[in-house]
Amino acid sequence: MSDRIAVFNEGRIQQLATPVELYEKPASAFVAGFVGTSNLLEGSVARRLLGEDGTFVVRPEKLLMYAETAAPSADGTTCVAPGVVREVVYLGASTHSIVELDAGVTLTVSHQNSDVSIDAALERRQQRVVLSWRRDHLVTLTGSPPDEEKR
Repeated sequence: MSDRIAVFNEGRIQQLATPVELYEKPASAFVAGFVGTSNLLEGSVARRLLGEDGTFVVRPEKLLMYAETAAPSADGTTCVAPGVVREVVYLGASTHSIVELDAGVTLTVSHQNSDVSIDAALERRQQRVVLSWRRDHLVTLTGSPPDEEKR
């Protein structure tokens, strides 16, 4: 495995970093989408969900999904957002739930398949849920790489 990787877009370096840094702290929406699945929160959606302007990314495995009646409350360290499970995608070791939030964005939630069968996850289709994530799992995106990395 490489100790540093460069992600290029149209012949320009978008980010040069370790594999962990690329995944956990992408420098742009392009890098976040290129290196795995990511959920983008920006504009009015970011304002409604996070209470601040900017562009943010949160990885699907950082999201927790609860039944609407069992959801935690938002506080200074945790964000919550209600929505509806629109699709469930079985991927063997994990399942992706596609959740359309009331705030107007669709997020992907990844969870390990620890149940005996996929039936429980499939039954969540069209069910109301609440997603939760820690604020420290949000990555603030700047949109473009620093000048010295563009060369």
